[in-house]
Amino acid sequence: MHDEFLCHVTAYGVCDGRRIGVPLGTYRAPTLALALWWLRDRASWIAQRLDPQPDAEHLPPGALVPVAETVPDVPTLLRAWCADPGQQERVAEELAAGRLVRIATSDDTTEYELLAESVDALRMQRAARVLGVPVA
Repeated sequence: MHDEFLCHVTAYGVCDGRRIGVPLGTYRAPTLALALWWLRDRASWIAQRLDPQPDAEHLPPGALVPVAETVPDVPTLLRAWCADPGQQERVAEELAAGRLVRIATSDDTTEYELLAESVDALRMQRAARVLGVPVA
């Protein structure tokens, strides 16, 4: 069982013709349950910022407008992922097996990526590379 997990959230967009990543957060989770909680929390956080309630106090009237039907609905996709127990179970199984998990969705301007991986698996990969180096 992998005991510690490194989690990242990044937004990617294009600036001056180049793909640029903007880190939105990193968390070193001491347990699998906390890694899953943090990923869900960050997905909800992104969804809320992309799709706030129209009557929110910090928004002036008329500041929000609906997007075209053809634009992918990132907030709805992220909220659905958070609410799907089957998806959560699959992520937990992958992480527990030591595999990297990537959850990504995008709209017409930005890709949102949530990553999680076992710290133990990372250490084992590094050790395996070192052990495979021939001695001169």
